[in-house]
Formats: sequence, C-alpha cells, structure tokens
Amino acid sequence: MKIINKLVPVFALLSVMASCSKDFADRSPLDKISDANYWKTANDLKLYTNSLYDRNDLFAREDGWGSIGPYGWDADNGSDTEVKSFYNTRMNGETTIPNDGEGWGTNDWAALRSINYFMDNYKAVEALTSFDAVKLYVGETLFFRAAFYFTKLKRYGDVPWASSVVTLSSEALNGKRLPRNQVVDSIMADLDKAVSYLPSGSGGWTGRLTKETAMALQSRIALYEGTWEKYHALKNTPFKVAGADGTKFLQKAAEVSGALITLSEGGYPALDGVGVENGYRDLFNQENYASSKEVIFWRKYEAGAINSIWDRYSANGAGRGATKNLVDSYLKLDGTPMAPGYNDATLLSLVQGRDPRLQQTIQINDKKHYRWLAANPIVYFIAPAFDGWDSEESCPTGYQIYKGHNFRYADARPAGQGLQALIYFRFGEVLLNYAEAKAELGTLTQADLDKSINRLRARVGMPNMTTSVARDPNFEFASLSPIIQAIRRERKVELACEGLRVEDIMRWAAADELIVGKIPVGAKKAQWIGFKFTDYLPEAQPDVSRQSTFDQRVAALEVDANGYIKVFKNTLNGGTQGYKFNVNRDYLYPIPTNQLTLNPNLKPQNPGW
Repeated sequence: MKIINKLVPVFALLSVMASCSKDFADRSPLDKISDANYWKTANDLKLYTNSLYDRNDLFAREDGWGSIGPYGWDADNGSDTEVKSFYNTRMNGETTIPNDGEGWGTNDWAALRSINYFMDNYKAVEALTSFDAVKLYVGETLFFRAAFYFTKLKRYGDVPWASSVVTLSSEALNGKRLPRNQVVDSIMADLDKAVSYLPSGSGGWTGRLTKETAMALQSRIALYEGTWEKYHALKNTPFKVAGADGTKFLQKAAEVSGALITLSEGGYPALDGVGVENGYRDLFNQENYASSKEVIFWRKYEAGAINSIWDRYSANGAGRGATKNLVDSYLKLDGTPMAPGYNDATLLSLVQGRDPRLQQTIQINDKKHYRWLAANPIVYFIAPAFDGWDSEESCPTGYQIYKGHNFRYADARPAGQGLQALIYFRFGEVLLNYAEAKAELGTLTQADLDKSINRLRARVGMPNMTTSVARDPNFEFASLSPIIQAIRRERKVELACEGLRVEDIMRWAAADELIVGKIPVGAKKAQWIGFKFTDYLPEAQPDVSRQSTFDQRVAALEVDANGYIKVFKNTLNGGTQGYKFNVNRDYLYPIPTNQLTLNPNLKPQNPGW
C-alpha cells in the first residue's frame, strides 16, 4: 500500500509552489484515502510506514545499479580506493551550478513530506489506542527523517528543517537554512527517541527497523559531523562551523557506539565468521542475513519482484576496481607495514604474507577464488575482466573486486533473478566508529581497542593493535598522531569497497591529501602480457574465447613510469595533473540558482559557488 501525501512538498521547488493553485494544495491523496476514514488503527500506521521502507531516496535499492554497501553503485567511485572505468567528475571539480533540481527538486523533498505527514497524524491513532500501540511506527518514521536529513546534510551542509508538513501558508516555506550543527542536533533528538521506541533486534529478524539500527545510524552521523567540524576547523576551510570543534558530536558517537558494544556483551549484535576460514569474505555475499548477528539491517530480494543487480555483474568486475592505494594499505600478517617497492609483480605475490582481508577483497588467480562454484568444472578466477563487453562487465584496474561476489551459482543470474542481499548497517562499522571517536577525543585506551578494532582483527587472525603505534612512513596524514592514522587505515581496510570511503574523505577534510593531484593507478600490467587462458584448462574452458579481446585490451592499457595501469589513460587532465578537486568549493554541492531566486532566505550560496 502506497500513501501519497495530499499536501505540497516541503521546501520543494518554490517555482512549483508559487504557480500552484489552492486546489493543488488542498487536493486529496492520489490513492483517495481521506483523513476522515484513515488514522484509526495501529495497522493504518504500519501500512503507511511500509511505504517508507520501499523508498529509494531513504534506502538505496539494487533494482537499479547498486553495490554491497549502503549508498549504491557510485558511492566509492572516485575515492582513493576504488574507481570505475570513467573518472568521477565531482572529484575533478567539474560540478556546475544547476538551474533547478539536482537534489533540491520537488521529488527530492517528497520523502520528508511523507514522513512529516505521518508525524502530523499519528496522534489520532494514539488517542484511540495508546502510545505503546503506535511507538514502533513513530520510531521508524523518526529514523527515516534522520536518514533523510543526513543525506541532505552531506550534500548541502546547512538546510531548512521541518518537523511538520509545509503548506502554502506555512511560515517555513520561505525560511532560512539552519546551520548544519543545529540540523544534526535535531537529527540526534529524533534518533534518541527512535532508540527508545524501537524494539531490540535480538529477538530475530522481522524486516523492520530495530533499536540497534537506530543506534548504528546515530553512531555514523555523530562521527561524521564531529569529525567534519573538527577537521574543517583545523584546516580553516570555508566549511567550518562557527564556534564548534566537533567535541559534542564525537562524544555522542563514542557514547552510542559504546552502548551498542555493551549490548553485544549479551550476544547481539556480534561479529560473524570469527575463526572461520574466509569468514570475512562470506559476510558480504549472502542472499539472506536473517541469522546474522553482525548485519543489523539489510534488504532482502525476491526474484521477479524486487531483485538485486550486483550479482549479475560482479564476476566480471562490475565496471569497477580497487586501486593500488587500497592494496598498499594492507599490513603484513605480523601487523607491520609493507615496505615501499614490495613485490607486487603478480596477484599471487601481492597477497603473500598479508592481512587475509586483502585476498578476501580482491580476486587472485590461485585456484581458490571462485567465479562460479556450481559450474562443472568449477570456474575459478583466472584473469581480470579487461575484456568485458561494456563498462558494466569490466575491471579497469586489474584489482578485481571479490568482496561481495556471490560465486555459488553456475553462471551469472539472469535479469530479474538476482537475490544477493544489500547490507545497510553492520556491527563492524560501529566498532570502528567507537575507536575513531575515542581517539579523536584523546580518551582511547587499550581496553577500548580490545573491544573494538581488535575484535575485527581477531576475526581474520591479525595481531592486536596497541595504543603505542609506531609512526609509519606509509601513513597518509602527516600532521596526525600515529594512533588516529592507524585507526583510519584499519577503517580503510575493513570497510573497503562498502561505499563509505568518499564520505570519510569529506568529513576528514582530506581531499587535499588524498584526491587533489592524484592519478589513480591499478596493478602491474606486465603480468598479463603473453597471458594464455589455455594454460588453465580445464578450469578456463568457458573463458578461452576471451583470448583475442583480452590481448587487445591489455595491449591498449596505459601505464605510468613504474608499469602500473593508469586507469583513465589520458582522459583525466591529460594524464599528468591528477584530480582538480577544489578544496574551497567541492566539499558541498551548490544550491540550484532558481531556488535562491525564489527564496532569497536560502542565501548565501554554498562556499565557492
């Protein structure tokens, strides 16, 4: 059942509002449900909130292009760890000011309209029943409002806040944008209530939001805003928040992450795959997480109804690849860093004596990494998909992503039949959030590391991290303490290719160190010159026909002075200058021109635009 609000969108295009008639503002919902005969029972609230779960602007879905992480296909594209076949234009400073839409259009605020319509009406049911009868659905809706505003915050910074539906007569219609830290205050308040209203997920998977899900989102947002305020202030960027250093939100991130860790002492949530060979790999390639204690919230797919698209393309690279920058970040098995110039001439040599998460994240031609397990004979990964038929079936870097590939079929799933589940929140991220928040506050102890990062390391057999981290010449941030750098590296490795890396770069104000002037590179090209699929028979039998195209594509690969694949050939600023991200402008998107004209109170425009 899909309910469509009868009132006009919140802050949504004022051009539409200015031109629409009173009849439009007062029209009934398109499905003809009227307030007079709705809002009677708790089931009415359940039906209404069901529609929020299915909104692509609240929870990204994989029935369009998706990935294994919470933000969809392009979330990590253009970061320092993962690229697609075409460079990210935002990272190259090519964004322009739109006239309208582009995140601020009518439909871009429709979810908030639906959310606030619920909040304006649920008390009618409460009056007929009780708060206990409605609180689950109130908690869910508050969660969705927090998620909605977090998306807007990341894109625009300061935004208007509305906790009720905005109509043509609402004072808020022409209101100002609220400072970003005040927006996050309101988000935290919504999530505090959601945490108290929602049930625990320890009783089993129901498909609905839980207390732990709300805590995981609150942990993510509080850490985001806390570090944004801290590092944009330290670097004196135009995006700093006046009078704020992030401490308040870092404390909140540590508090809520710590509370979730305390809950884990009762058995839920917990880490999956501890002590299991390839347990980390198999966390990301399941169709059903109902029995998982780590995956706190996820989307289930049904063939022919709503389906995943990721598992149709992941065996062939899915149009993306890990970078050398990511691969170099994995430590040795003894916990020490790789020395510059280590042996990465082949995929096999690359992973020798390394953190096991590396070979569980990228494909290796070792007759242990599957393409299709149910095929006869089994089809193993032999070579990267340089020869894909288009940009969706290729790997541009040579480091093809294994993490998230469900190899249990005999071949790629037909269109409309993909079932690989999509993870939104997992406990592993919360552990990292806790360690980072405590380190940023300067209160991190060895006990904190042992109950957070060292649990993640133990899963894959890596030695413990200690608070006395030695300075590493491979560290990426020259001005930061070794412990903060070590925690950032751990996050980079543990959450690799899950869609959170660009978000991290933005909140750390780190584009100057990680993006500007950088030219992404992949693996050593030489290892595939003269490569023959026939050397791998019978496993390569289905792949032998690739040879001619593969040879042509390998020959065409550009390399840098050290023989590493230059991903974008000469398309990225001549292949010599790297990304041109503007650190005084590109951390936020611009407000569309038409919106500033229709509502001058939205000014000033975001910095640099």
